[in-house]
Amino acid sequence: MKLGLFLLAILPIATYAQDSIAVNTTDQYPNTFSSGSANIQKFDNKARRFNDWAISVGGGPAFMTFADVTSFYGDEIKWGWNVYASIDKQITHTFGISLQYQMGETNQQGQLPNNPKAGVANAWTKFHQVSLLGDLNFSNLLRRVDNKSPFRWALHGYLGGGFMGYKTELIDNDISQWQTNPPNFPIMVDQKLGIASFFMQAGVGLKYNVSNLIDVEARVMYLNSFDEEFDGGGNVREVEGSNGNRLNYNLINDSYSDAMMSFNLGLSFKLGKQQSHLAWHDPLQEIYYKTYLLENTASELVVCEKGDNDNDGVCDDWDRELNTPSGARVDGAGVALDMDLDGVIDLYDKCVTVAGSTDNNGCPQ
Repeated sequence: MKLGLFLLAILPIATYAQDSIAVNTTDQYPNTFSSGSANIQKFDNKARRFNDWAISVGGGPAFMTFADVTSFYGDEIKWGWNVYASIDKQITHTFGISLQYQMGETNQQGQLPNNPKAGVANAWTKFHQVSLLGDLNFSNLLRRVDNKSPFRWALHGYLGGGFMGYKTELIDNDISQWQTNPPNFPIMVDQKLGIASFFMQAGVGLKYNVSNLIDVEARVMYLNSFDEEFDGGGNVREVEGSNGNRLNYNLINDSYSDAMMSFNLGLSFKLGKQQSHLAWHDPLQEIYYKTYLLENTASELVVCEKGDNDNDGVCDDWDRELNTPSGARVDGAGVALDMDLDGVIDLYDKCVTVAGSTDNNGCPQ
């Protein structure tokens, strides 16, 4: 019995609680998924406010820095070069990813401490790389939301990895020199592009927003090869026998991984038809800016813009009866009241609570 009464009470509530707005298709507004606002836009590719794709190119000097045979020997700098191209996708205003191809060449020198006969060796490394880079926008992450200055500079951090192929060669004045008597050969390594040539890189970049189409960036990158032969010192570490010290270039420094650095200047070409790029958008600043505009914009609340011509207390903007007789009581829509619904408004009805005829002032005959 109690369950039946409970269901009887709940059923009307559940029925009338449903959305009473009927739509034929889901692309009509308002509907079940909208708040009823007229300012509604479908969330699809056409509704995007920002561009989020770009193509970047750049280049600059490259140096073998943390290795046995390096680009810095004595007071001399052995200059190298590198260039890169990438396809960039901005995921949020603070994070993006890039698919990058990079190639270049480093030049380096080194000397065996236990083999003065070899002199100062000269080496080079030619490389090409494919990598995936994560891009963290520190300026968007840490920028003050009350900063109203133009957002033109941004500090970026990069971290990623990939695979590379490289060729190296080292020539000294001893066993690895080019000579025919006795026939010797230079120290060479040919590492093919593959899983065995995995590397990681990290760095920072400073971008300047030139226009809606172009960014300029100065970038410094550190690349760790996880290979001891990347610097050109060969793929051996210790060689047994009396002549072993003539090839041990990998023992100059106590490191099992060679690393290089690149210093690049590049351009990013932002793709799309929108006015701005997602990487240069700060949603918190936009919210604070809109709040600032609302707080500092004078607005007047206009009530009864069309007036109340019949003086019934209901504005003509929503008055359904604009010529209500003076003195008549009205409902919320400005319509004169007729309590007994006999067609004679209460102002003229002599029998307000009893229905009558219009000929007898609203009273029964």
